[in-house]
Amino acid sequence: MKRLLWTLALLLIVATGFSKGPKYIFYFIGDGMGPSHVLGTELFWGETKENVIGRPHKLCFTQFPQSAFVTTFSASNGVTDSAASGTALSTGSKTNNGRLGVDADGKDVSSVALAAKESGYAVGVATTVCINHATPGAFYAHNTSRNNYNDIAQWMLVADYDFYAGGDAKCSNEQRETLYDKARNNGYAIARGYDDYKEKAGKAEKMMLYQEEVSEGLPYTIDRDEDDLTLAEITEAGIDFLYNKDKDGFFFMVEGGKIDYASHSNDAATMLWEVVDFNAAVEVALEFYKKHKDETLIIVTADHETGGFVLGYNSSYTLNLKALRKQKVSVDALTAKLQEAKSWNEVESIVKENVGVRLRNKPATEQRVEMNYKLASQIAAEAVYDLNREAAISWASGNHSGTFVPLFAIGNGAEEFHGVIDNTDIPKRIKRIAKLKK
Repeated sequence: MKRLLWTLALLLIVATGFSKGPKYIFYFIGDGMGPSHVLGTELFWGETKENVIGRPHKLCFTQFPQSAFVTTFSASNGVTDSAASGTALSTGSKTNNGRLGVDADGKDVSSVALAAKESGYAVGVATTVCINHATPGAFYAHNTSRNNYNDIAQWMLVADYDFYAGGDAKCSNEQRETLYDKARNNGYAIARGYDDYKEKAGKAEKMMLYQEEVSEGLPYTIDRDEDDLTLAEITEAGIDFLYNKDKDGFFFMVEGGKIDYASHSNDAATMLWEVVDFNAAVEVALEFYKKHKDETLIIVTADHETGGFVLGYNSSYTLNLKALRKQKVSVDALTAKLQEAKSWNEVESIVKENVGVRLRNKPATEQRVEMNYKLASQIAAEAVYDLNREAAISWASGNHSGTFVPLFAIGNGAEEFHGVIDNTDIPKRIKRIAKLKK
């Protein structure tokens, strides 16, 4: 009888241990990252790294044991914008396009990040774009228009999360300085770059981490200088800071926001390198998971697909993704370079050097060029378009599509994410798994 009682007690202890939710929650969002963005990156790696067709170099998150398809429609349309999708991913509520942290009736709705904070977790929000953009803003702000950037930024201080990182707040210089003064008065240390973070983190109560120079976003990976802040460094800093808060655990939302930007520009090479960079940030979290397997949940998904990215173009059933390695800069950086050109020969040289294609519509005779932003951006877009065609890929549009996006999960509670689910299901399941306050 005693043996039976001991066995039952042991089973109860084991069951109780397994029923405990995750202590550390990572919520990665690849903005604009559809299924073809993910597969295209892996195929691009295969062609460029080993000159083979296939997936010899898989993204770490595509190897997670659980996966799902996620629907993304908003309350007002089958094609969502980032405000409505961010609100769905953060609060579990559908809303109209353009609205942030409110439901379709304009009523404030609470995010899973706030639920984590109220449950004793440290909370971090990070991105590669401006910190008050739609997706990060959806985790702390409430506004009927995603374009009210300064108003949205004020909610960072209301939410009072432990760690914010990414691009500087999008607003006027005066508004930004006022915001940061308020942040310092509310206990935030403001670090400029990763080295500055390491110097200030030990004494900081709360942290905001930005680029060394004021910028509304991190540089594209393809344009990045050695000293630029990276999403992987932000993720490493966030883990370090949140883990050392000595709370009941942490909740950390990390957005790869410039996947979406590059896709809006139909800039395939730049987009693929952004997915590679996003994967590097997930790898940092995965290393943390390996040390805390029973206590960690990692979710990787997207808010919507951008561009209708297609792996294929012509009728020959071919891909030539290795051609994209010829591109050395983003279409934005190429535009900036072209604005400095004084002649068509110089324009042709810049295009050839940075994209590896010949200039279209070049005049028959050499002549000076009156370059402006409009002409430079048109030439840059045409050059990238031609390289995309050489790579045998195409885009349906320069905007969002209504297709499924992927989800990948690993760790404590990951088995809850499978099949076809809606974006509103994700925060609801996180709350249930982690037993967060509602």
